[in-house]
Amino acid sequence: MRLADFKTVFVIVVLNVIVSTITFIVVTDFCGLRLATQAGFSEVDLTSVTSRMTPKPNEGASATVVVEDRAGFSENGSTSSVIDSPVKSSANTMERQGSKPRLVVPHRAKSDNRAVAPSQLNGMDYLRDPKLFKGMAFTLEERQALGIHGLLPPRIKSLDEQADNCLRNLRRFEDPLNRYMYMVDLLDRNERLFYKLLSENTDELMPIVYTPTVGLACQKFGLAFKRPQGLFITIHDKGHVYEILKNWPETDVRAICVTDGERILGLGDLGAQGMGIPVGKLALYTALAGIQPHQTLPITLDVGTNRQELLDDVDYIGLRHKRITGDEYDAFIDEFMEAVVKRYGQNTLIQFEDFGNHNAFRFLEKYRNQYCTFNDDIQGTASVAVAGVLAALKATNTKLSDHTFLFQGAGEASIGIANLIAMAMEKREGIPHEEAMKKIWLKDSRGLIVKDRPEGGITEHKAPFAHPHSPMKELNEIVRELKPSVLIGAAAVPKVFTEEVLKDMASFNEKPIIFALSNPTSKAECTAEEAYTHTDGRAVFASGSPFPVFEGFGKRYEPGQGNNAYIFPGVGLGVITTGIHHISEKVFLTSAEALADLVTDDDLAVGRLYPPLSDIRNISVKIATKIAQEAYEEGTASTYPEPKDKEEFIRGTLYDYNYSGSSALPKQYAWPEEVQKFFH
Repeated sequence: MRLADFKTVFVIVVLNVIVSTITFIVVTDFCGLRLATQAGFSEVDLTSVTSRMTPKPNEGASATVVVEDRAGFSENGSTSSVIDSPVKSSANTMERQGSKPRLVVPHRAKSDNRAVAPSQLNGMDYLRDPKLFKGMAFTLEERQALGIHGLLPPRIKSLDEQADNCLRNLRRFEDPLNRYMYMVDLLDRNERLFYKLLSENTDELMPIVYTPTVGLACQKFGLAFKRPQGLFITIHDKGHVYEILKNWPETDVRAICVTDGERILGLGDLGAQGMGIPVGKLALYTALAGIQPHQTLPITLDVGTNRQELLDDVDYIGLRHKRITGDEYDAFIDEFMEAVVKRYGQNTLIQFEDFGNHNAFRFLEKYRNQYCTFNDDIQGTASVAVAGVLAALKATNTKLSDHTFLFQGAGEASIGIANLIAMAMEKREGIPHEEAMKKIWLKDSRGLIVKDRPEGGITEHKAPFAHPHSPMKELNEIVRELKPSVLIGAAAVPKVFTEEVLKDMASFNEKPIIFALSNPTSKAECTAEEAYTHTDGRAVFASGSPFPVFEGFGKRYEPGQGNNAYIFPGVGLGVITTGIHHISEKVFLTSAEALADLVTDDDLAVGRLYPPLSDIRNISVKIATKIAQEAYEEGTASTYPEPKDKEEFIRGTLYDYNYSGSSALPKQYAWPEEVQKFFH
């Protein structure tokens, strides 16, 4: 070989070695990232891997690593952080004390700790993630093994001690809104402690996390907003709803509560600030029915608001324009429903909440046979009210067909209750549906609903209750004319059950049944004290908001709260565990009967038409069990094989908020000695 040829070959070999070395370095860096992600690690030390990728100061970053902050969200605020999302970073950000770069694994749901592999977590995850955090309840062994020893005070507390401490802290606040904010902060810190507190102190805390305080929280939502607890989807995201659903970090969602904020309780249009309602409702799904918290998803559909004071409010968090309606709005709702099924499956329960009357009925009729859905304002309210009526029958020793019903209001709640009462008459007493309807009268803002009413007209849903009668406008005149034995208010017209109306009810009824169901308390038709006082203590009373104990007429009265929370958590639990595809009205009548059956003679003796709220978790299981029994009998269940003991099966699915059995350390075990000896 000539010298020139030898030199040429030598140069080619050297160049090949250099190229191979560079290729090896680049591939090693890339594979290190890929393997870490594919292996499922949630946090990897990337210092060495990214040393050659980290840009110099003032240079654009080409690295595609997402850096998470303490709250577990990427610094740009997104919850859908994946390795191939371009993010501008800097050396200063990477070197921030206590902020190690984190690779976030796509589709690795941050669900309950039992579903998380130990290799996916490090010690700081147990301090940052509210699903894993135990506060000072971490044992000494856990603190040392996780590398968090010294980051917590040396005191080791039990869950009961923590709950006691939280209650004492909570009770220091006198303002209900401050108590609400304390509970929200607790949920953000320690999920299991939050649900223990709420589940075991329901009487005291449900009025804080739900009605009536949640109404005030919605009004102040923009001022108090801290971090996301659900999804906000706007009408301007139309065409991309599925992509937004994918941003939610959980994949095993079984129950969704959705609102468009148009009719929040009795407060009207609160727009995007209505998010407090689905958040509160789903917290009760877990606290009162044991549905796993990672399986719930609160959603607000923001299409604008027609309340000018919100549009002018500097702290308002939603879209700043009037509500979009018509075909564009309907197409948006259609897309949302389809996207939910595509993302989470056909059996996903979708609970509609606080939509305007004109939309609530439409959507219920449109979707009830296509999706697993119900409207709590129509069907949930109806179920809990009918349960109260059935309990009142025990207190008065009467039948449904013995009564004449008059409703103050003809909206979602009133029509839902009226229809279910007629259905109950037909089922329980054999009264034909048409005859049952004749015993039910409705009054709306234009007066008594009668046939051929000359003023105001009658909508389709009110028409079945339009009976032949001369028009009447004033409630007190209608009461004297019809002489109802049951008076139900659900129109959020405060103090409409006046002293005159209540005394008239007492004049032609031995035990007048008075239901003041409007929420919040400021919208109630009357108070418990007024109902008892103006009927000489003879009223059989229930309300939508809580009222204090009343003592008078030689008796102690404990007014029952006809809260939807008695119904919707149990319905949700029954539907989810049995796999019911479509929720019929029978489910809500079954739930009402199950709830009424749990009212004892002791309850009735103090005027209470509902079981104690302190037992509501057990009540939810009983309701779910009865729903399951009828679902399997009628062939509407899809969970197979059919459980022999349905209550035991349902109890086996419940969320456990206790720390016991959930050590942060993996279980250890030994191999047989004869196997281990070869490794020494």
